[in-house]
Formats: sequence, C-alpha cells, structure tokens
Amino acid sequence: MKKTCLIFGILTLGISSFAQTNPVITGWLRNSTGITGRHYVSGNPTPITDSPLANVQTVQYSTLWSYVTTNGIPAYITGPFLDGNPTLATSQAGAIFRFPLAPTQNTGTLTATSGGNIGIFKNGVALFDYRDGVSYKLSTGSNAGGPLGGTGDGVWNRDAIVAERGGFDCSKAHPAGGNYHHHQNPSAFNLDLTVLSTVCNTYPSDGLYVINPTVHSPLLGYAYDGFPIYGAYGYTNTNGTGAITRMKSGFSLRNITTRTVLYDGTNVTDGPAVSATYPLGLYREDYEFIANASPDYLDIHNGRFCVTPEYPSGIYCYFTTVDANHNSAYPYVVGPTFYGNKTGGKVASIAEPVTTLSTNDFIKNDLKVVIYPNPAQDFIAIQSQMAENNLKIELIDELGKVIKESKILQGSTLSIIETDEIYNGIYFVKISDGSIFKTYKIIINK
Repeated sequence: MKKTCLIFGILTLGISSFAQTNPVITGWLRNSTGITGRHYVSGNPTPITDSPLANVQTVQYSTLWSYVTTNGIPAYITGPFLDGNPTLATSQAGAIFRFPLAPTQNTGTLTATSGGNIGIFKNGVALFDYRDGVSYKLSTGSNAGGPLGGTGDGVWNRDAIVAERGGFDCSKAHPAGGNYHHHQNPSAFNLDLTVLSTVCNTYPSDGLYVINPTVHSPLLGYAYDGFPIYGAYGYTNTNGTGAITRMKSGFSLRNITTRTVLYDGTNVTDGPAVSATYPLGLYREDYEFIANASPDYLDIHNGRFCVTPEYPSGIYCYFTTVDANHNSAYPYVVGPTFYGNKTGGKVASIAEPVTTLSTNDFIKNDLKVVIYPNPAQDFIAIQSQMAENNLKIELIDELGKVIKESKILQGSTLSIIETDEIYNGIYFVKISDGSIFKTYKIIINK
C-alpha cells in the first residue's frame, strides 16, 4: 500500500490531509464488523468465542496526536499458555493510546525501554520488550522476580523469549495479568524455517503476519516514541533501493563463560556461570552491540532511518529482527533504548478536541494479497495487509474444482492452506469478499 506522507513538516498540513495520508492515523486494523476475540484452553483444540471486541475500536486525531482505542484483543486465536500461566487474554476495557503525529529523535539522555507496554501493534495488541521481570539473585544463587516471585538483583535480567518459550501460544505471545502481548516478531511458530515450538500443531493460529523474504514487510505498529515498527524484511538501502533483505540485529552473544562484567567492561554483581541451567543468551547482558556499516544492519535501538512503502520520504523505523531461520533475534523489536522522545503511551482520557476517523478514511483492502511461497511445497500462505471484511479463500484446480477452502477473518491478515494431500500441478487461489473477487495462479511442486 502506497501513500504519500511527509513525516517531517507534517504540522504544515491540514487536518483533512492527516486522515488521508498519515499511517499513524490510518494504518490500524479497525474492527468494523463486530468480530470478537477467541481463545483455546489446554486440552481443547476447539476455540472458544469471547465477548470483547477484537482489534482497534476507534482512532481519533488532533493537530499533534493520534489516539487509538482498543481492548488489546487480537482477531487471531490466543492461548493456550502451557507453562502454567493461570490467566487468559482479557479485555483492557477500551484503553486509549496516544502517538505523536511528528515523532522526533531524542538527542539527549536516551530513554531505556521498561517492563510493560512500550508500544502497540496495529491490531491494538501490546508490545513488551525482551524482559520478563526475572533477574539473578546472587545471595540465593537463583533467579527471582516476575512470575517466580521475590526480587532479583536487577543486574542479569532474564530474556522472556528464551526463558518463557514454553508459555507462548502459536502466535508467540502470552498474557501478563490478562494483558496479552508480544515480546517479539508476531508471526506463528509453525511458519518459521526452523520450528522452535510445536504448540501450533494442536492449537493453530495465524499471528499478525507471515514473513515473506520477497517483499518489504508490512507496517506492524508503533512504539511509544511514535516511530513505526516493521516486520523482518526491508529494502537493502536506506533510500528505498536494492533487493529485499533481512534486517539484521547489531547485537550478538558475547564470548563468555562467567558473568562478572558487562560488555563495556563495567564490573557488576556476579551472575551465574554459563551452564546448561544458565545458558548463554538467557540474560539480556549476555549480548554486546557491535556497530556495522552495512545498511541492512540496525543500530543500537534496533532500527534505522529509511524509506518504506508507507513512508516514501523516509522515517526512522524499528524492525522485528529474526535470524536466518526466522527465529526471533535479540533485541526483537525495540530496545534496549528508544530512538525517539517517548511522548506517547497510554492515557486515561482525551483532553483536547479531536476528529474521529471514519470508515472511509481507513486503509482499504482491494483484495491485493501476497501468496507465498510460489511454487509451494508444504503450505500456501495468503497474506492480506488489511482485512476490513471477511475474505473467502478457495484453492481451485485446473478443471475448476474447489480443492480447499479457508478464510481470512475481518481484522486478521493471514490464511494458511496445507498442501500435503494435494498433487503437484497448477492451481488458482480465488480471493473474494462477497462483492468482488480476484484470482491468483499458484504452482504446487513438492
């Protein structure tokens, strides 16, 4: 989706222009059909329908701010959380999040990310940073804090993506006190090149998007400093040219066997020696940042200034970093510090005149989808950038027979068609929303 947006100097535009051009206003997955959340419980592979509305309910804007109202519930199925987490994804009761229309770089003391929300994805689901609230406690020789209870030393801080993988659902998320959130790239485990969790086998869900190495990843949300968050792939060069390439983290694991100093040489309270119980990568401090001049390597905040499809004039962007196997790579989304001034966040109410964005002002789905891979082997992923209505998916053979059917529900973005029982050959994927349809050619070659 292409739109013209000059993020710098945006305050010189009229308010009517904002509603048409600024993705921080128009780029959200708004609930226009009344779809509600759904969840699994352990032992039951049939999803249960909930009452809270999914995705974003309302977007309002002023001359300076975009206000997003959401229950924090996605349209994709949440749960179960198989590490004993007792909570479900529960409604955040119309929480309001504020984002600046013209975000600015922080040129002073950098602001560290913290526990809890540090941004939201375009479906209103919370973004957390790497941590789970647990750190090592030298006096007891064990971890403490967060779900473990007690208080750790706060020096060697545990990485939730490593430590809590067994408690993430298929979409790589879980709740904290009911607040459902992603710490990492919000795509399903079973779509990674190397699958690290088998939870999707019994409790499938689609996540927010599917990684496609052949196209620029979609806009996924915004951090609290107002800068956009993209998926794992972008243009090689910051000016929007070059091949599509994986955006790479500038952090790498340190070559250490003991935990006594930070990577900058600072002497700190000791952590545990590296072992099978405390493997390298279990703590955030196990990483060091090494600047790389190549344009596809990100800075210490996990972003770069670059051109994207939504921002053709360029803007600073965060990326949801993954490794070559599409497994999440530290620092995952944003952090350990924000690039910009953190002026956004959750607010109790809106205390200024605002305009409510109408349905016609939202980005519309014109049935443009990405179908990947093509040729396909094990599965076909049909990715829609924005589903304002339910989309019907049909896989049709050369004789016109419908072989398989699926759906992309309103507010969701993805449908997966398994091809293990389908013969090699030429097929057609038909996408329809009840009034118009488009057909795409696909080859299955296993």
